[in-house]
Amino acid sequence: MQASSQGVTVVALLADPDAPTEIAKRMSRTLPARLADKSGQGRRFDIEVISEPFTSGTEDPPALMRRIIDRGSAENWDIVVALTDLPLHLHGRRLVADMSHEHGLALLSLPSLGGFRLQTRARRAVEEAVLGLASPQPTEPEGSPRSQLPLESVDGRLTPVHPSPVGEKESADLRYVISGPRGYLRVLFGMVRANRPWRLVPGLSKALAAALATGAVATVNSTVWTLADSLSVPRLIIATVGSVALMIGWLIVDAQLWHRSAQGSPEARQRARLYNVSTVLTVGIGVLVCYVGLVAINFVWALFILNDQVFASMTRDPLNATDYWTLSWFVASTATVGGALGSGLESDEAIRAAAYSKREQERRHMLQDEHDG
Repeated sequence: MQASSQGVTVVALLADPDAPTEIAKRMSRTLPARLADKSGQGRRFDIEVISEPFTSGTEDPPALMRRIIDRGSAENWDIVVALTDLPLHLHGRRLVADMSHEHGLALLSLPSLGGFRLQTRARRAVEEAVLGLASPQPTEPEGSPRSQLPLESVDGRLTPVHPSPVGEKESADLRYVISGPRGYLRVLFGMVRANRPWRLVPGLSKALAAALATGAVATVNSTVWTLADSLSVPRLIIATVGSVALMIGWLIVDAQLWHRSAQGSPEARQRARLYNVSTVLTVGIGVLVCYVGLVAINFVWALFILNDQVFASMTRDPLNATDYWTLSWFVASTATVGGALGSGLESDEAIRAAAYSKREQERRHMLQDEHDG
């Protein structure tokens, strides 16, 4: 892809709403200067960020490539890099990027970049894609572009990203996939990162209200004081694991978050397992954040409300710092169970909105509509 007649290469970052758009906007501040420095030859780049749900209704990479080609042909863009937070699969492989030098476009699946340092990895991948598309491409004897885009080095030598064959009738002429156990974990953590599990905390207002109310009442209950004072650390750990697991299970079952594939192919089952594991991790991280918050709130409440003389008369032990922590810990487990019951007051849509990215919500809506139809 060559620069436009004005000597400026116009690069469009076509991003799905929510996280991909935020990532695209952040990188657009520094991308022109970085691309100009790396490309040399006095070339300049103009970056445009377009936020629209280009993946709506399909997860098929070839179909998305055709959709991006149609979108780009209607605009005065030299290069189009599309960013989505949906994990893309093709022929049983997890897709990192599809590229078409002929049309000057690239499709990048952000979950394949992992869950850590996502902004940096995404910026490097976009830089390499743009530079690869902007440079003249030598061809192999068969006429296909030579694999020169070093996406394998976006995250170091040990990254499990490697080129993959492309079908003759496909729009893409260069494809990168991710494979192996490390590749699976990388996509999984990327999916959890895309769901942003910390948003589960403010998204479950009724469940949190029930948990806080349960904790406030339990903290002033003398029977709870006695139980907490008698529990050993292993039993407190068991109470924590049990209450958190109950909360996770209840949220997944009550809001119907478990993914069931309508297809019986091994690829469909593998994809369903990946989605379900990401759901458990997303909800689990959100519940753990809630649990830690409950421990902290209960500790502050106990400091304010407990009287050492009354506590000692009920438990026959003087009140000390260890008792505050033990009571707060045990009450947090009790409150988490109360929160699980309170989550039943939340609508399924509210829980899904708190647990998933917008693209994942739309994907699940589409699957539900197909199932109901």
